[in-house]
Amino acid sequence: MTRVFEFLFWLGVVWLGYVYVGYPALLWFIGLFRPFHPDASDSYLPPVSVLISARNEQKDIGWKITETLAWNYPREMLEVLVASDASEDGTDEILANVSDPRFRALRLEERKGKNEALNRLNELAQGELLFFTDANSHIEPACLRKMVRHFADPRVGCVTGIEHTLRENDDSGVATGTRASLGYEARVNALESRIGSVLVADGSIFCMRRSLFSTLQQDLANDFELPADIGKTGHAILFDPLVVSFEKSTSSPTEEFNRRRRICGQGILGFWRLRHCFRGLRAWQLFSRKFLRWFGAVPLALILLSNLWLVSHAFYALVLALQVIFYSLALVGWSFATRRRQSTGAASFPFFFVLVNIAALVGVIQALSGTRFGVWESAAHSRGSRTEIPVEEGNRPIAKAILPDQTLFAPRNAYTEFRSKKH
Repeated sequence: MTRVFEFLFWLGVVWLGYVYVGYPALLWFIGLFRPFHPDASDSYLPPVSVLISARNEQKDIGWKITETLAWNYPREMLEVLVASDASEDGTDEILANVSDPRFRALRLEERKGKNEALNRLNELAQGELLFFTDANSHIEPACLRKMVRHFADPRVGCVTGIEHTLRENDDSGVATGTRASLGYEARVNALESRIGSVLVADGSIFCMRRSLFSTLQQDLANDFELPADIGKTGHAILFDPLVVSFEKSTSSPTEEFNRRRRICGQGILGFWRLRHCFRGLRAWQLFSRKFLRWFGAVPLALILLSNLWLVSHAFYALVLALQVIFYSLALVGWSFATRRRQSTGAASFPFFFVLVNIAALVGVIQALSGTRFGVWESAAHSRGSRTEIPVEEGNRPIAKAILPDQTLFAPRNAYTEFRSKKH
């Protein structure tokens, strides 16, 4: 019996080690032999359609439109399209005040969810490229130019960036864990980008060729489904670390748990429905980066439970003691997070790691039992405050911008108004 529990213990260790260390190491090794070098060009400036799905976004949609129309991109090559998904607040009134010829809005009278809104916007889009972003994501003016330069290479089908969370004096366990998680994911994206095969996009900031757009299924994540379809065509999917969006992270453990649960529930559905899109290298990537991680709570349980049986051995007794410390710190982190108090990294990281792994498994189980996630509520704590963000010139922060809760503006003065907020 001891050998069985030793096997289960080491299975859990190898499982977690492979997911978080082994997979990135193999990506680095593969990149040595089959690197992808895009032929980028700063002079390539195709027409771009920015697509934004909005549901009750009156706190953010005004400044978001102002900011987007002010991007450093040729005016005649940029259009902004917003779909109001049966909003019940003042979102539609704000949209009605925009008369810039580069802007169009539509309203879905019945709530359909983000993907149906994006499907409808795609039908209106005129751009060669589609740029996807969220209503509460701040994006600095030069980002679009940095992104589209990669599309000068016809082999490139999609480019994604990185999300940064705005600190706003928030050092809660959830916020600290989120920042660490985003940093790790960015490193994995960079390794995947070396071989031209980023697995998933960041929903707050990614761009693709409109010719490759496929009608989105209502209950899958668009930043998973679209890269899956693009990867199937053989086009490269890249990550540019200089392309950044800024968002407030939630400090609520409940909101973060539900967000992770939804993402992983949609992920396992996408894994099954889009399985035909993944072959060879990308099938291995999906299994390694997503599938094994969605079930990350399983190896955690295997290590802990088998360790209890093996505690009579000195080595396993030491490991069990370390696990007790780890989960005790997680409980401390949970206690601080639920009370919205500042926490140290020593408690935040164990808490966040346990939270996201349990949420992932719950989401997978719910999805397999029939729960669907086509429509959901946005996290209230990640929206609608006065927000200070860095404004960059090249790679060097030069100022900070204070963006208000909402901005009712004369469209012809949108750029001037945005610039005035920067100085």
